[in-house]
Amino acid sequence: MFSFSTTVQPQVTVHLINAFHSLKGSAVASPNQNHKRDTSPENDQQNREPTLSLRDLGLADLRTEQLGELVGRLLPCLSHAHNLHRPLPQPSGWRASHVSSSSFFQNKHGFLDRTAGVLGVPAFCRQRPSPVQTVCTDLQYLPVLIQARGFKTLKSKTRRLQSSSERPVESEGYTPSFMKGLLTRDKVPHVDSLAELLRNKNIPEAQHDSFKTGFLEGIMRSQAHSLRLQETFRKSRMIVWVLLILGVYVLYKYSFLSVRFRAPPGMDMAMDPVQIKNVTFEHVKGVEEAKNELLEVVEFLKNPQKFTVLGGKLPKGVLLVGPPGTGKTLLARAVAGEADVPFFYASGSEFDEMFVGVGASRIRNLFKEAKANAPCVVFLDELDSVGGKRIESPMHPYSRQTINQLLAEMDGFKPNEGVIVIGATNFPEALDNALIRPGRFDMQVAVPRPDVKGRTEILKWYLRKIKVDPDIQAEVIARGTVGFTGAELENLVNQAALKAAVDGKDIVSMTELEFAKDKMLMGPERRSVEIDAKNKKITAYHESGHAIVAYYTKDAMPINKATIMPRGATLGHVSMLPENDRWSETRSQLLAQMDVSMGGRVAEELVFGAENITSGASSDFDNATKIAKMMVTHFGMSDKLGVMTYNDLSKQSPETQAAIEQEVRILLRDSYERAKNILKTHTKEHKSLAEALLTYETLDAKEIQMVVEGKTLDCR
Repeated sequence: MFSFSTTVQPQVTVHLINAFHSLKGSAVASPNQNHKRDTSPENDQQNREPTLSLRDLGLADLRTEQLGELVGRLLPCLSHAHNLHRPLPQPSGWRASHVSSSSFFQNKHGFLDRTAGVLGVPAFCRQRPSPVQTVCTDLQYLPVLIQARGFKTLKSKTRRLQSSSERPVESEGYTPSFMKGLLTRDKVPHVDSLAELLRNKNIPEAQHDSFKTGFLEGIMRSQAHSLRLQETFRKSRMIVWVLLILGVYVLYKYSFLSVRFRAPPGMDMAMDPVQIKNVTFEHVKGVEEAKNELLEVVEFLKNPQKFTVLGGKLPKGVLLVGPPGTGKTLLARAVAGEADVPFFYASGSEFDEMFVGVGASRIRNLFKEAKANAPCVVFLDELDSVGGKRIESPMHPYSRQTINQLLAEMDGFKPNEGVIVIGATNFPEALDNALIRPGRFDMQVAVPRPDVKGRTEILKWYLRKIKVDPDIQAEVIARGTVGFTGAELENLVNQAALKAAVDGKDIVSMTELEFAKDKMLMGPERRSVEIDAKNKKITAYHESGHAIVAYYTKDAMPINKATIMPRGATLGHVSMLPENDRWSETRSQLLAQMDVSMGGRVAEELVFGAENITSGASSDFDNATKIAKMMVTHFGMSDKLGVMTYNDLSKQSPETQAAIEQEVRILLRDSYERAKNILKTHTKEHKSLAEALLTYETLDAKEIQMVVEGKTLDCR
């Protein structure tokens, strides 16, 4: 008798179904040999599918009475008593079938027609289905999940031969592994001793010693391998712990690593003071008023008892206000260098972080270090980035923590003695009112652009650092650099030195300085640009028109240079330099600037005709229109509109806007007529100057004067 598990896998069920199908085919073939088989492609495909026999399933030794027990174990829900008149089973949603039924009708519709066949005679179906056929038919209505696939994989011939060659040769009674495990699952013996294992394995008596020796060697090797694994794991765990402890120790021992790896970064960043000894007020040029203001601060730092005896207190802060490049940072360094005190430097952007509270923490650290090194100077550059006006913003609810901390450190509950804060900004109007009040920034020092005298001093200071021609006139360069800051003048000298080095000269002359000035004012020369003769002639007459109008207009600025060499975005340029800095301009000077701007278009119209005027005068018209609007709306120079100012024209009435436009148009028209009269009167000089520009491309002030006076340029 055999034992069989009641838990059947779907694959096993499929194999059993196929085996039953083969049994059914063999059973039906003998009594119905005279029936012709269906030769349709579907049946051919079914016939080609691999089938398993009972011998392949290990059931070749089953007797007839054991078949019922096998079916009962596999399908306990089936009844052993099958009758032909049981109610029709309800077809389920599952329609996958790999077993041929007893009739074509049942194959097509899924159930057996219990009524009469064709013409009442059941001639096309079997009258007596066999028991195997009944089991296979009922399998279609059981709630069993049968694995089915719609494709088959076919091994190549080489792989089939290889697999067949590698397969061990078994006897005729070979049972597949899955069926052997299924049939013998309940027969696995439990071994309690080595002797019992030897008996169960049927090992000959002569081989018992060898088996025992091999068994012991395997156990010893397994134990040795386990010990090696345990030792390796123990060593690895010890190394990890040592490295972890060492890393924690290094992080807490060295502060520069802790600042880098702690979160958020920069919370405990230390500020180190700098001793400034090589910068004094002798290095600061062109801002004498600012130097005089800061000399008082230096005296406070050097001798504080001199002022405290009278009840005075050290100033809390000094705010330096001015455009970029005027020397605010240099002034702060000079204060620290003159007083010989520690100097702390920080930029406003260093206190702006994405982490909440980092900026306030850095402010605290900065003033903590400053108080420890008092008296000292703390310089905060770009103060507007951290001290801007406080606003209520739901998007940035913590943006005011940094400035609040700065306000508290400068003038809070705790006194701040011996620390002078020097702030620098380009936008004082953007600072918070609580920051610039007395008690925090007691002094506001303006650092403007240098005047002619200041520019001359700055140029001489930087020219001392390079090899220059003794005949260089720094005053001439200073007059031609109106509005230049100290940083721009330093750059001008450096550009001149580079130009002299490129040209292979030993010293820097006025030529290189003029070249550097023109490059900074008008852009670099574009000598590679090819301009045809017609456009070059139009440019020469256009620029000479500007020069002639400027030469013969009373209040126009003196001419410095005229050129038709393309520079930057322009094809030509006439530069004019004032004799002195202009702090204010008269009506006649403004009208003269407008007349000079109109000279280019007037020259084109008079020489080439109204049909051949060009678009090169667009920038001239912009300049003239801007001056005319300022005269009407801001300077009160309109007789019709009076001395009233009009800042926002969009808020004015239509009548006022029309009146302003009319006044501006009148000023521009009058200026155009004045320029036309000058050029008509001096046509000969205009033509001579244009031809000289076509010949030499660039003329300075002396050469322009010689051409206008009718002299020849023999020196060129």
